[in-house]
Amino acid sequence: MDAAHFVHRAYLGFVWCFTRIFIASPSGRKRFNVLGAVDAITKEVITVTNESYINATSICELLLKLVALNRGVPITVVLDNARYQKCQLVFGLAKALDIELLYLPSYSPQLNLIERLWKFVRNDCLYSKYYAEFDDFKAAIEACLEKANTTHKASLASLLSLNFQSFKNVHILDV
Repeated sequence: MDAAHFVHRAYLGFVWCFTRIFIASPSGRKRFNVLGAVDAITKEVITVTNESYINATSICELLLKLVALNRGVPITVVLDNARYQKCQLVFGLAKALDIELLYLPSYSPQLNLIERLWKFVRNDCLYSKYYAEFDDFKAAIEACLEKANTTHKASLASLLSLNFQSFKNVHILDV
């Protein structure tokens, strides 16, 4: 589980060119927040969205959505260390719903499977595209996330694999 905060601005797909090009860009004052979870086995994407803030109540809303799927198997949710994910409200609801919360080490986004999904969303519907209206921007992200379980399933299969970066032959230096 992780949150992505998509800001309504220009997302450049390429950085360098021979000539100066002026690119239209919206103000960047609005953002579309997506709190999502990916089933590590089926690759199904479950989301909660808003335009204000992701907070503990958003986390609780997503936990309730996960339980509503009623799969009949124990649920373990992998989270990063955001403050709103480590409050008593979230702990209490997770305990009541019999959900195990597993927190990743600090500064380790490479271990969070959903970070790869956020990268895919940016590449698919944001990079090198201009959305003059915030509603179009929001609709493009929502459409991409809706297609994650259908149209994009084949391209996400290799991206959302359980192969994580590991560090071999690392020497720890004493300071």
